[in-house]
Amino acid sequence: MDAKMRGSRLAGKNAVVTGAGRGIGKGVALMMARQGARVLACDINAGSLDQLKKEALSEGLSNLDIHAADLTDEAGANGLGDKAEALFGSVEILVNAAAIVVFNWIDQMSFAEWRKTIAGELDTVFLVTRRIWPLMKIRGGSIINFSSANAHVALDTSPAIAHCAGKGGVLAMTRQMAMEGGKIGIRANSIAPGFIITEETERHLSNPEMMRAVKTKAMVDLLGTPDDIGYLAVYLGSDESRYVTGADLSIDGGATAW
Repeated sequence: MDAKMRGSRLAGKNAVVTGAGRGIGKGVALMMARQGARVLACDINAGSLDQLKKEALSEGLSNLDIHAADLTDEAGANGLGDKAEALFGSVEILVNAAAIVVFNWIDQMSFAEWRKTIAGELDTVFLVTRRIWPLMKIRGGSIINFSSANAHVALDTSPAIAHCAGKGGVLAMTRQMAMEGGKIGIRANSIAPGFIITEETERHLSNPEMMRAVKTKAMVDLLGTPDDIGYLAVYLGSDESRYVTGADLSIDGGATAW
């Protein structure tokens, strides 16, 4: 374990992290627990959460709890909030990493696929934030959403019409959350990842056309990992970022800076 991943930057804070069963959400949940936050990790996949819990315990992290829920469903999102309220009383960090996305070209995408993606990328953020909001008003805190490089630019070879719409919506929602929360001590920011190696994206590594498009856009000769996102999430969740709100921060190897 890299020693710099362990610390107390989030000590005394309660965090809810959605989409924590794998990928970016999992990386963020673990890193926040390593930095002293009490973490409630949520995912639709109970098996993935069980594995996350085992990994946390193997590192000596007893400050991570799990909760399985479908966050596209109002009852599921409310249940997560109920669990957080029972465990913590207040929530100081909310990380909305949960997402469901279908990739297809516009002339091939069904309306059902479109609606599944919009629900998976917008409804999850709205429903969870609405329920957690009263718990954040107690002590103030930080909401961390995920837009995407796709909220800013199109990527050749990527059939991402619904994903672009969903993440563009998250970008706009985050600014509104920042405005509504500013007077009551709630900050809201978004992270815009580029290509990050996760269980979901590993299948694209063997696609030479897509990898060529990704690497052509990047200014550095490497691909991102969930840890790269986790470092920024810890900063945004900590008091170090007290003057940062309404921002969209890119972690994309320079892909959107051209």
